[in-house]
Amino acid sequence: MLLFGHRFIEYQPFYHIEEIDAIDQTPSNSTLFVKFHESTLDIIEHLQKHDLYFALEVSTLTEVVYAHNLGAQYIIVEQALSKSAQNIAENYLFDAKILCRLESEYLLEEKIIEGIDGVIFSEAILKVSN
Repeated sequence: MLLFGHRFIEYQPFYHIEEIDAIDQTPSNSTLFVKFHESTLDIIEHLQKHDLYFALEVSTLTEVVYAHNLGAQYIIVEQALSKSAQNIAENYLFDAKILCRLESEYLLEEKIIEGIDGVIFSEAILKVSN
C-alpha cells in the first residue's frame, strides 16, 4: 500500500495546479494534481501531450474510467468510492493506482483491509499559484 503525506513515511508531494502556467512553478519530474472537471480538460490534455506525471481527483465511478483513459498515474477518490474504484481498476487492469483521500489515520486500517492501492493525506498536496 502506498502512503502519501503520512507523518512516518517520506514522500514526494503532489502539486495542485489550476492552470497550465502553474506548471512552471513546480519542480521537474513532480506529480501534478488536478481536480477532474470538464473545465480542466485543457490542462489534462497539456499534461498528456508533454508526458507529465499527474493525478486526477474524481468524484464518480464514470470519472474513474475517464481518468484511466486520460492517462492519469494516480486516481484519487473519496472514502465512500474507494472500494468500488479499486474493484474497477482491478477488473479492467488499470495501470493507474487508486488513492483514497484521508484526513486522518482513523480509517487507514479499513483501507488496508479493503485492498486499496494507497492513501493520500492532505499534507501531501501542495497548492501552486501562478
